[in-house]
Amino acid sequence: MQFMSMELSSSSSSCFLFLLFIVPFLYFLKVAATTSLAASTKRPRLAPGPTPLPIVGNLFELGDKPHRSLARLAKAHGPVMSLKLGRITTTVVSSPDAAKEALQKKGRALSGRWVPDADRVLGHDRVAVVWLPPSQQWNNLRAVMRTYSFAARVLDASQGLRRQKVRELISHVRGRTGRAVDVGGAVFDTALNLISATAFSSDLVSLDHHSDHSRRGFKEVISGIMEEVGKPNLVDFFPLLSPIDPHGRRRKVTKYFKQLFGMIDDMIDDRLKLMKQQKNDTSSVSSDGCDLLDELLRSQLDRPILRSLLADYFIAGSDTSSVTVGWAMAELLRSPSLMAMARAELASVVGPTREVVESDIPNLSFLRAVVKETFRLHPTSPLLLPHRAEADVELGPYAVPKHSQVVVNVWAIGRDESVWEDAEAFKPERFLGSEVDFRGQHFELIPFGAGRRMCPGMPLADRMVHLTLASLIHSFEWRLSGGMKPGDVDLTEKFGVTLALAVPLLAIPLPVKE
Repeated sequence: MQFMSMELSSSSSSCFLFLLFIVPFLYFLKVAATTSLAASTKRPRLAPGPTPLPIVGNLFELGDKPHRSLARLAKAHGPVMSLKLGRITTTVVSSPDAAKEALQKKGRALSGRWVPDADRVLGHDRVAVVWLPPSQQWNNLRAVMRTYSFAARVLDASQGLRRQKVRELISHVRGRTGRAVDVGGAVFDTALNLISATAFSSDLVSLDHHSDHSRRGFKEVISGIMEEVGKPNLVDFFPLLSPIDPHGRRRKVTKYFKQLFGMIDDMIDDRLKLMKQQKNDTSSVSSDGCDLLDELLRSQLDRPILRSLLADYFIAGSDTSSVTVGWAMAELLRSPSLMAMARAELASVVGPTREVVESDIPNLSFLRAVVKETFRLHPTSPLLLPHRAEADVELGPYAVPKHSQVVVNVWAIGRDESVWEDAEAFKPERFLGSEVDFRGQHFELIPFGAGRRMCPGMPLADRMVHLTLASLIHSFEWRLSGGMKPGDVDLTEKFGVTLALAVPLLAIPLPVKE
């Protein structure tokens, strides 16, 4: 009994000691597990999306029209969707509310840029405002662009130059009365000359294509850069392939940029010589009548920055107007009743003989509705330029990891059936009496983006598109070439740097009937 008592006592002590240590340990494990579970429950996860394949991820989901493919996937996975494109984690935004959160509310954290490999040439990506991350240098360059190019007072002062270039376009088209005109091509040349005249006080191309070889070369270089950068590139999805450059995109773009920079350098050097001569001739140089290059030289920008800034003016500015006017004319030629309404409004506001001027535009409500509807259905940059997360951030309940890519599908937003009635139809009248605009405040219509990375050239594009389109409609009656009927107009898209018509629009200008 005593032995048993001692045994029980010893056993009780052991149990006590066991419980003394194990209970706190189990409690600690429970707390840790609960904390871990709570943390895992609260920690945001990536947005839903299609299951990625090994290595390639979701690349095969994109196809040759990624804006359409991503819009279709968003219907299944939601307005904030995650994909794995090769090695790159990508969040795709496809609704006005999600776009507002990404570009405005979380705009600072998502204000970086994802730079295509083909544009990482000759240091261009390290000084170009379009690719620079948010920084003091980026802020300074944006201020330079606003001050000398896109401020309202500057644009008001340069109205005469835009009127002159559009007048030259109308004269060129009038010389082809009764013959087919490549509408987009003629407007592209006009936009290129507008930028050139603004920057250098000279034209780069002749609308009749009789310009000298060096000036034709400038246009070919710009077109070559846009074509190569707009093509798919495996390096953008598998950065380890960068040294190989499997498609040769960077090699080709490097060649084009060397030519472009060389041409710009020649113009800068010629201007510096002229300014030196003027300084020797007089003690002061008047700024009256000076062009953009004069202003930028006086800003004392470093040569690489100045060169890239001017290059971006041409690359970014030459296509927006021509692509938008081309889409608008195609849609109007498909709908003779809409074309008639636009012509009737112009006849009422402008009159039968006077040319259209920019001060007429606020009074042309239907024309402005046509442009808005064109931006809605055919945004020039359907996925905008990709953003890069500068920090870990959340969109709604979903995580966007630092250094990942964020794409805003404005094409999908423009065709969102929950936002737009009869979303696939071209109906300018939907904007009559509507306050919705494309200047970055209404996220259902953001062809130029919104927030910190909104396109700085929007004010110029706004004026140029309206003036050019109004002048073409007002100055001529238009007929389709080759006996085509309105329903035969081909609206097939060609995806690239911009979303252009795959088949150039050929239309015949005819004299306006009195």
